[in-house]
Amino acid sequence: MFPRIGLPEIAIVFLIIILLFGVGRISKIGSELGSGIRAFRDSLRGDDDLDQNDDNKPTQ
Repeated sequence: MFPRIGLPEIAIVFLIIILLFGVGRISKIGSELGSGIRAFRDSLRGDDDLDQNDDNKPTQ
């Protein structure tokens, strides 16, 4: 019912994507996606920079 996608078809899709967006733009998109995923995972863990900088609070 569904056609199987093989290595030649995947290579053709990648070539079309590279032709449309260019190598520089694809690497920029990949790095932004990676930093967004990293920020999301850090927020799930609760790793905030504000929690680590508690030493800067004024003392009374």
